[in-house]
Amino acid sequence: MNDKRTPARPRLLDQVRDRLRVLHYSYRTEQAYIDWIKRYVLFHGKRHPSEMGAPHVEAFLTHLAVKSRVSASTQNQAKSALLFLYKQVLGIELDWLQDVPHARRSVHLPVVLTPEETRALLARLSGTHWLMASLIYGSGLRLMEALRLRVKDVDFARREIIVRDGKGAKDRVTMLPARLLEPLRLHLEKVKALHAEDLDAGYGEVYLPHALARKYPMAAREWGWQYVFPSTKLSVDPRSGVVRRHHADEKNLQRAMRKALHEAGIVKPATPHTLRHSFATHLLESGHDIRTVQELPGHANVKTTMIYTHVLNRGGRGVTSPLDR
Repeated sequence: MNDKRTPARPRLLDQVRDRLRVLHYSYRTEQAYIDWIKRYVLFHGKRHPSEMGAPHVEAFLTHLAVKSRVSASTQNQAKSALLFLYKQVLGIELDWLQDVPHARRSVHLPVVLTPEETRALLARLSGTHWLMASLIYGSGLRLMEALRLRVKDVDFARREIIVRDGKGAKDRVTMLPARLLEPLRLHLEKVKALHAEDLDAGYGEVYLPHALARKYPMAAREWGWQYVFPSTKLSVDPRSGVVRRHHADEKNLQRAMRKALHEAGIVKPATPHTLRHSFATHLLESGHDIRTVQELPGHANVKTTMIYTHVLNRGGRGVTSPLDR
């Protein structure tokens, strides 16, 4: 007697993971979407999403805004995860979610360090942490842009850095500070020696984006594709299971910066991203035009750059207090 049982259908979360990977979503986005879908299912008593629809999504998003009081960006991420689930995985088009109370989007001025505070902070960092922080400040990089930087995208001759697949999946070119040319060359010599050791040990592969690994099977072991700031240890890729050397963990720089801030006596709640804000503000302070400052950090809209003009104002939009007259 032949057993003609149909193979079991993949579990819902496995279907979500497969679809996210087919569409080349990042691993971080995958983790976030999976977490939101789990929370959505648990919120509705473990009902399968195919049995629910727009009213259930609205109820969950309303709960996040009203009861949990999440930020607007958090609520939007949850909404994106659920819309992806229904449209891309279940093939269901939801009605327009018009009755969802939106979390209030806070408008805050960015934290910016003065040039003196920036120098004091960098002076208390050392080694790779100093180089990372200096590159973020000196080139206007986002933290993950610095960590994901590849050797081939550092142009010493032109003193340029090419940021690949930045925010909004856009490439851009920014400056490589002259002060970092020699420290960065020395750093890359050490990284190259580490890569040679990995190759000798039978490893040496790095993650390649999207279909490049299939198109260029040997590229993952080439020097140019290696991370400028690699991890200190090999690890197993959570998707493919391949042992690779990933880029450095952002938490290490965050911890080092908190320690340096404390030692420098700086009380501002600064993070590595604060160095990027300081980059834009200090360029404007030195007289560079706003369009140039918009282009270098990769701001999609000049309105984003204009926020820094508010930071430049001295006390109440530049008005002199009557007490100071």
